[in-house]
Amino acid sequence: MPFPIKICAICSEEFELRPGKPGFANRCPACSEPESAELAVAKRPMDAVERKAAREADAARRKAIRDLLYGKEH
Repeated sequence: MPFPIKICAICSEEFELRPGKPGFANRCPACSEPESAELAVAKRPMDAVERKAAREADAARRKAIRDLLYGKEH
């Protein structure tokens, strides 16, 4: 079964929409690559202070959700 032919929303070139293609379904692989590279650069390792802040924020978020779900109605 052939793959569907799509037209790129950015460069207007035709491309085959294959399973597992990175990026958006309406963009060709060449136009999807720059965004994937930017996302990879943006994700950097966190230091100890950032990890602690994220852990505390997650704990506060979990507590707030738990209170909203299981708290007594007044």
